[in-house]
Amino acid sequence: MDKVKNYIEANKDRFIEELFEVLRIPSISAQSEHKPDMIRCAEHLAKMLKKAGADRAEVMPTAGNPVVFAEKMIDPKAKTVLVYGHYDVMPVDPRNEWDTEPFEPVIRDGRIWGRGSDDDKGQLWMHAKAFEAMCATDSLPCNVKFMLEGEEEIGSTSLYDFCRQHKDLLKADIILVSDTSMVSMDTPSITCGLRGLTYMEVEVTGPSQDLHSGIFGGAVANPANVLTRLITGLVDDNGHVLIPGFYDDVRVLSQEERDDLNRMPYNEEEYKRSLNVAEVAGEAGYTTVERTGVRPSLDVNGIWGGYTEEGSKTIIPSKASAKISMRLVPNQDFHKIAELFEKHFRAIAPKSVKVEVRALHGGMPYVAPTDMPAYKAASKAIVESFGKKPLPFYSGGSIPIVSGFEQILGLKSILMGFGLQKDAIHSPNESYGLDQFFKGVHTIPLFYKYFAEEA
Repeated sequence: MDKVKNYIEANKDRFIEELFEVLRIPSISAQSEHKPDMIRCAEHLAKMLKKAGADRAEVMPTAGNPVVFAEKMIDPKAKTVLVYGHYDVMPVDPRNEWDTEPFEPVIRDGRIWGRGSDDDKGQLWMHAKAFEAMCATDSLPCNVKFMLEGEEEIGSTSLYDFCRQHKDLLKADIILVSDTSMVSMDTPSITCGLRGLTYMEVEVTGPSQDLHSGIFGGAVANPANVLTRLITGLVDDNGHVLIPGFYDDVRVLSQEERDDLNRMPYNEEEYKRSLNVAEVAGEAGYTTVERTGVRPSLDVNGIWGGYTEEGSKTIIPSKASAKISMRLVPNQDFHKIAELFEKHFRAIAPKSVKVEVRALHGGMPYVAPTDMPAYKAASKAIVESFGKKPLPFYSGGSIPIVSGFEQILGLKSILMGFGLQKDAIHSPNESYGLDQFFKGVHTIPLFYKYFAEEA
């Protein structure tokens, strides 16, 4: 491993310069005008993986954005690691809250600032450069395949069919993912659970056109008013979701399990200060650690309707809409939750409006057993890299395709991410620490070493 370490240290500046090239491509999958950028980013990554040492690297079409596939097979008898990542990024809105240009990355205070710096370009680039270091020093102990997609931020819709169509191509022993976070740099952790996701859009329609709020106010249902009342009918004041059947499949943890979970290092005052909030909020009777890891939740992700530009326009809007997501825990099925949501939303809507409910995307929860060989290998790698045994961590986030991999490919995933809460993924001013990036580049080859040794 000394040769690998020396190679990484000798090429640190180049690794960052190359990462900046990837970050400058505005590969926003949610916005159709960026379709050419998606293709450009995929082609660039394929070229760089080939340069890094892959025997094969190509851009493969899907019904949506392309998948970058690459591989290096050193020995048919060796273990095979399939690296998953995504090159698409979230939209930058609200643009005026960024302190830097989102797609002009800069280094400031020891951190890389820019959209995708952590999620997930910065983290997938750790794998590309760790792979390069192992290839360059003839230190690669496993076969390696890369599968980098361009639709994770919009539900990985095309990747499910891609996996079904290319099961032989994607054969492996484990899927290695860095699209998650650690508790902290002082408290390393491995994500062993992800919440599932059901993502809905609702539209409430009243009159056939916007109406004068003076002439018609008080006589016609206002869709914006109705929508806000409907939303308050989804969660009560104790943070309990009011959709009938929502909790039917949620496993209730024993007190012992809850006690173990709450041994996770957590400082509530620090947590509130980091988010600039006076109080935490959520489901009554549960701690913040429990609320964000093992309990389901419901949140409005966006709401709009009527006049929102500068100045005033006194109207009753014809329509009002919202996007609503529900994070799910093991045993909850995202299809079932979508049906329950729609049934409840329509049931509580008054006859004075028309309601449309659309399920946009979702995915099942995922659990990675801590006794599987890949988890043990990741734990050993982190012990050697960080000097501490990692904690098993249940993340509140979702990567829907990970449960899809298990269902379609029959493969478990090891979630060895190096992000931190302060990276502000999905938010303005996303960033990624240089120490996090290089700690990842150094740790990943150790994972390969120990995984190759695991029986």
